[in-house]
Amino acid sequence: MMRAPPGLSRLLLAARGWGRLGAMSRYSTEQRGRSNSPDYRLYFKNADGKYISPFHDIPLFAGSEEDKEIPAKRSKTTGSEVLFNMIVEVPRWTNAKMEIATEEPLNPIKQDVKKGKLRYVANIFPHKGYIWNYGALPQTWEDPNHTDKITGCCGDNDPIDVCEIGSKVRSSGEIVQVKVLGVLALVDEGETDWKIIAISADDPEAQKIHDIDDVKKHKPGYLEATLDWFQLYKVPDGKPENHFAFDGEFKDKDFAVEIIKSTHEHWKALLHKKVDGGTIKCTNVLVSGSPFCCSDEDARSIVQSAPAFMNGDSVSPEVDSWYFFPKSSSRSSESASSNLKSHPFF
Repeated sequence: MMRAPPGLSRLLLAARGWGRLGAMSRYSTEQRGRSNSPDYRLYFKNADGKYISPFHDIPLFAGSEEDKEIPAKRSKTTGSEVLFNMIVEVPRWTNAKMEIATEEPLNPIKQDVKKGKLRYVANIFPHKGYIWNYGALPQTWEDPNHTDKITGCCGDNDPIDVCEIGSKVRSSGEIVQVKVLGVLALVDEGETDWKIIAISADDPEAQKIHDIDDVKKHKPGYLEATLDWFQLYKVPDGKPENHFAFDGEFKDKDFAVEIIKSTHEHWKALLHKKVDGGTIKCTNVLVSGSPFCCSDEDARSIVQSAPAFMNGDSVSPEVDSWYFFPKSSSRSSESASSNLKSHPFF
């Protein structure tokens, strides 16, 4: 098995720069536990140095006050466009499946674990890792008890996902102000899993990309690659291909914003105990009127109870393997799995 070239290795190491200040200087992160291990956690602080939940305490709309309700009229805009805060979980070109720990107090970022093993997404040729900066919008929730009228499926019990298509490779834990461009309706193992397409407001191309059709014009092939990625990324694990509502059509910005507003309303119901959140942890520091609001001291105790940060083992070179299989319009999930072949990543 061959390792990635030195230049690419350096890029991946830079992309894994956890713990750095985010683009918004109002927030910073603190590492806990051993890197590249199941106990690694990335906690968040606001500008006052208070520990917060990225899921609940960072406002959905950029420019909103953290502890108030969030009317769109107070949101930061570029021209007529409302900007949203995005929490970066996975930097582009990396493989570790980092995610907000929705079932832990203060919801730090951690690496997903399945059957006792850390999860890494496979590289299906020609892709390497995640092909966008991947993350979530805070203060949103896809309610698993709510059947979506569009897809006919319930939510996946997570904040809504975002694929940020800008030119810069971001860092895990970075908070980025983004323009929403459109949305893809993924149906993942029977659950609705919306994928918001967005671009950082400070990206050089942001001034000419305003809607999903602009992505097709200025970044040809990106949406097709995105559809391909989401359809196939679980096949190396022996699972079937994913499916999409609307036959895989990307819906426009206005449609996407309405989906976001809906998930924001579900989140508000969750935080004010109007719905059953099951195992979701709603512990927060700044949400006014929430029965789950805790003191600064309690939040500090939660973080300090986690083990101190230390460097862990290096990532296995197996993560850099590329997977190849023939594509055809008539392929089935079974044939895709049976034809899948692993090769070193060059």
